[in-house]
Amino acid sequence: MPVISARLLLTLGLLTGPSLFSTHDPVRFQLTAPFAELFENARDDDSYTVTGSLTTTIANGQSVTIDDLTIALRGNTSRRETECAFPKLKVTLPPHGSASVPEFAGLKSLKIGTHCGEAPNNKLTRRFGRLANQQSPLREGFVYSLLAALGVPALKARPAVITYVESDSASSGPRAVERNALLLEDSDEAIERLGGKGEITEHEFTTAREQFTPADTLAVVFAQAALGNFDWCLKMTADDTYRCDRRHPVWNIAVADLGGGKARPVLQDFDVSGIVTGGHPWFTDVFNAAFVPSHSPIEVEVLAQVQRTRTLYPRTELDRARAAFAARKTQAFEALDASRLDPDGRRIARAYLDAFFTAIESDAAFYRPVVVSETKAFLDSARRPVCQAATVPPGTPVSDPMARDGSLVQVMLLDALWRWAPPTHCKGIRGPVWIEADAISREFPVK
Repeated sequence: MPVISARLLLTLGLLTGPSLFSTHDPVRFQLTAPFAELFENARDDDSYTVTGSLTTTIANGQSVTIDDLTIALRGNTSRRETECAFPKLKVTLPPHGSASVPEFAGLKSLKIGTHCGEAPNNKLTRRFGRLANQQSPLREGFVYSLLAALGVPALKARPAVITYVESDSASSGPRAVERNALLLEDSDEAIERLGGKGEITEHEFTTAREQFTPADTLAVVFAQAALGNFDWCLKMTADDTYRCDRRHPVWNIAVADLGGGKARPVLQDFDVSGIVTGGHPWFTDVFNAAFVPSHSPIEVEVLAQVQRTRTLYPRTELDRARAAFAARKTQAFEALDASRLDPDGRRIARAYLDAFFTAIESDAAFYRPVVVSETKAFLDSARRPVCQAATVPPGTPVSDPMARDGSLVQVMLLDALWRWAPPTHCKGIRGPVWIEADAISREFPVK
């Protein structure tokens, strides 16, 4: 079958059809470029690009090629060679390309979540804990389907099977590889779709309390909890110091400017979320699986972010957000049932969803005992301090008492507020500690 120029087909008016993100069926195409050159030069140079072409088959069986694509690397840590041998890509279409192929109509650019590498499922990248193989883009694709089922604004996504063809004959690598991938909507197009006037950058963003509605903010936090995702930041208030918010008031969240000082979050980037990778290499630096009777790290990850919401808003807002998510439980599991996940991926996703809905559905589970007034944590009932940073902030979840001595009880703490995560290094706080019994209550926040 001869290859026909996309420009010619456009001129003849033969290209019509659905948009790229109107279906979740995998799309297949070939991407040809000097990838070895791109990977060698662009990892440390954000401006480095190469020129390539995209070839696909349209409905009438004709093979169509879009030439003059600009291809760059994207991402942050994934650009490192120690993370991804085949990093994420961004493809910018030429002016005629946005309408050249029916499924790409109207697109100016395209984000590609690649397979990253060729590692087995049980081996994550050492530094950031990525799943570097073909299952990763399929699992991350499910995340976007799940967020749609939960009614949480996010980029649109579509699974793909891409044949990457190396165009540089001097390259010593493979000439062509076919791998699963994930196509993602451009942030600007997502913002426009959601009624935004433009994007508020990280440097322009103030706080979620000022710019987002409580419903939108809680949708972000609850959704990230369900995904076991910690690779995000959102500065809630001016004095918020949770995790990376001192450095990044907003991270891995696009912010749509709605005008009038208001904005809306758009979620993106989940390749190191627990629901994709199956867990996190840093888990024992922050949490202790023994906090829950099941000793499930997944349950602990979910619980930590769910419980953090109790420090953010009053009960009326929390209960409204819980009800909104609980109302979509059926749709969430339907999305899981309809997914193309591998067996391990399906098991992991179900575990995260089960843990999430268990943590939010009942008042007894959600309003579990927490520290309600600042108190000290001790190694023993003789009141030896665990470490200098052993002051326990309000909102910190506690386990059922393990022992009692006078006014003190022995409990496990869940560092939901990341008070003792590195670089604090208060390791003893993750084991059993003693705190004042009257500092614990379910009544938080107060009614």
